Amino acid sequence: ETPPPRQALRLPGPRPAPTAQCRPPCPSPASGPGPASSGRGQRLVPPGQRLGPAPAMAPEERVEAVGLLQSFERRFLAARALRSFPWQSLEAKLRGSSGPGLLLDILQKTVKHPLCVKHPPSARYARSFLSELIRKHEAVPTEPLDELYEALAEVLRAEETTQCHRSYLLPSGDSVTLLESTAIVSHGTTGLVTWNAALYLAEWAMENPAAFTHRTVLELGSGAGLTGLAICKACRPRAYVFSDCHSRVLEQLRGNVLLNGLSLEPDVTAPAQHPGQAEGPRVAVAQLDWDVVTGPELAAFRPDVIIAADVLYCPETVLSLVRALQRLSTCRAGLGALDAYVAFTIRNPETYQLFTTQLGQAGIPWAAAPPHDQRLFPYEERSETGILRLTL
Repeated sequence: ETPPPRQALRLPGPRPAPTAQCRPPCPSPASGPGPASSGRGQRLVPPGQRLGPAPAMAPEERVEAVGLLQSFERRFLAARALRSFPWQSLEAKLRGSSGPGLLLDILQKTVKHPLCVKHPPSARYARSFLSELIRKHEAVPTEPLDELYEALAEVLRAEETTQCHRSYLLPSGDSVTLLESTAIVSHGTTGLVTWNAALYLAEWAMENPAAFTHRTVLELGSGAGLTGLAICKACRPRAYVFSDCHSRVLEQLRGNVLLNGLSLEPDVTAPAQHPGQAEGPRVAVAQLDWDVVTGPELAAFRPDVIIAADVLYCPETVLSLVRALQRLSTCRAGLGALDAYVAFTIRNPETYQLFTTQLGQAGIPWAAAPPHDQRLFPYEERSETGILRLTL
């Protein structure tokens, strides 16, 4: 019952993708268009006719184009599956009044985006994306765009690695960038990539910032760190403790915290060395094994709220999580109630049922949190994702 792997990106069709070196040259203005051809890089143009610039877009078309650009931007930055991109809408725009300027805008919002230039995605992913974009471009009668082929040639020269970057745009204009594994399962763990429930919980947090503002947050099973980094940047917590048990996950997690401009402290409960200087929250990364951690050890973090995302993927982790929460609840007897928010994706209804049953047996009240209205991050599955609010 481990999280199912996303469908692998398929490389372009049987023909090799063109490069800037092998692409037929654009016809020069002086010589006029060359003979009609169906080869790559040339278009079927009626004899004696030259394609002029596209007419200006109407206001409503401009609004649609902006939405299309945002959709491409968010999906590409997060390296979402190519099948999720609005290709049909792009094809309709290219067949209509939208000229090559739209494709150039898409290029600037994706491969040439400042975040991608600084923190590039997988070379294989960028290559597949550009090849598909070129296919759409070549399907309409218009002149070749050197910029597309030059971008593809540059990507073809890039080396493939076992890690890549994904970036997520926040409403404030800020962003969260993560270094993740290119494999769903790596080093014996699924914690080196971001899962849907983490995105869903981050969206919920930004719609409900009061649950975290000026509070100490303890996250169980932080994985790549998306949810916590979004909360740190958008919800102004006093302190935030990321935690996980796998050494490789913890190493990557510390790197992602630093990559996003936050500083790490060994203990967020100790008095600040330079009070009043830090603008952001105090942040720590802790190694926590739910099977062995004690109630007093969890209570020592002095959490005001606890969160976890996509940790209900197998019965063993469910049982370990509930026992850890029960130990913390017992340790806090007589103190005020402590809220815990657990985001999940139902892959096996029996596993979800086991979690709620175990919560009842442990005496931990729970209720489903109302679905949120935020639609900030691109991910395919929403219907099976939700949040439970526990009271410890």
